[in-house]
Amino acid sequence: MSITGRPQDHRSLPASLAGGSDLAGGFPPGFLWGAATSAYQIEGAVREDGRAPSIWDRFVIRPGAIFQGQTGDVAADHYHHMEEDVALMARLNLRAYRFSIAWPRVLPQGTGPVNERGLAFYERLVDTLLARGIEPLVTLYHWDLPAALEDRGGWLVRDTAQAFAEYAEVVARRLGDRVRWWITQNEPWCSSYLGYALGIHAPGMHDKQLAVTVGHHILLSHGLATQRLRSVLPHGAQIGIALDFYPVYAADERPETLQAVEQADTFRNRWFLDPLFRAEYPTSLFSVLGVAPPPVHADDLAVIATPLDFLGVNYYSRMLVRGVIASSAASSPGSPGYEVIERIPGAAYTDMGWEIFPEGLEVILTRLHREYRPKALLVTENGAAFEDHWHGGDSVHDWQRIHYLQTHIEALSRALAQQVPLKGYMVWSLLDNFEWAFGYSKRFGLVYVDYSTQRRIVKDSGRWYASFIAAQRR
Repeated sequence: MSITGRPQDHRSLPASLAGGSDLAGGFPPGFLWGAATSAYQIEGAVREDGRAPSIWDRFVIRPGAIFQGQTGDVAADHYHHMEEDVALMARLNLRAYRFSIAWPRVLPQGTGPVNERGLAFYERLVDTLLARGIEPLVTLYHWDLPAALEDRGGWLVRDTAQAFAEYAEVVARRLGDRVRWWITQNEPWCSSYLGYALGIHAPGMHDKQLAVTVGHHILLSHGLATQRLRSVLPHGAQIGIALDFYPVYAADERPETLQAVEQADTFRNRWFLDPLFRAEYPTSLFSVLGVAPPPVHADDLAVIATPLDFLGVNYYSRMLVRGVIASSAASSPGSPGYEVIERIPGAAYTDMGWEIFPEGLEVILTRLHREYRPKALLVTENGAAFEDHWHGGDSVHDWQRIHYLQTHIEALSRALAQQVPLKGYMVWSLLDNFEWAFGYSKRFGLVYVDYSTQRRIVKDSGRWYASFIAAQRR
């Protein structure tokens, strides 16, 4: 199937996509078909029911930080539309819903007294999901560190890792009898590098040395939280972490380009993979970044490598790189030995400017299975932003997103045929939402949100996905 062509009708898809219980190369019973969101991007209600500010509440008010000065103050107002949104999930036939819990809504000071009203919201959400037969997947951190902790050093200090483990236990003790799937951290590469080296995410710093310190403390927080969760959750709870991956491809066969592929892969993928699965940082990582190693204490790497029940995979695109002479060429941030090819003739792109490359999902899943051997894999994010337009009525036509989903689900099927232990697939995103530095200018949702009225309109892609999931049950 061409990645630039229009989608097929789902009734004429290959057998592996069309549904049925005896699919050749199809999906196993119990496969988790779902969608994902994060708290700051959809909830709104940032000053209600005891929630305190996060680092993102502070960052969005910086002049020039966010498209048109937009904020997450209201977002998709999920806090007040939760029951309606869960009803939409049921209408879409979702079997699972991945959401994040806002740390400052549960522990306004990051530690100390629990805000019962905040925690009760997530309890109601979980109960509402379960009543609809939808499996809740909880993410404990999706970038919204309590501002009170930032004032005490934030991720730059080790104490925050311990505070995160305590927060994880608070949530697990309340929800652990009903929630089976737990994700500690979402995309620590982004938290670290975008927030502390490039300054385009909260808290908006510009120092690579700080970024590697933050990355280490976030990994440590994951390990500590995993141990704490295991001590309080029932047997059978599934604990993992979600990393974002970009398979790296060579633009040519020159030796410097082949070396550049290794450097880019170390920087973009192995930085967090190797500590988690091998209890070590890649040998060349810190020299590639031009920084000193982070402050690693004696038992840190053993804690970080606490065994996982699954690895979450966030996938959107690939990297195509070309080796350059560092002293004479423009280079990608932090990696002077290569440049990233941004536009490829004949390729298709999303509204984010990301190449549509479904083959990369199969590549990363099979590589993770082959080289790191996680017990299970779960695609925790995969989706695309396009220029969706609503003209009134009950539909939004987004054939490009349907095609995107079709081709990426085909990649899942191919990975399963190679014995990859894949357990589920979460589309990013359920709803159009606040897309960080891009504000409300990018739409990823299966459901269109008219922000002026908070009306929800299921897009054609949402209808397609609902039909596809229904076909898997037959």
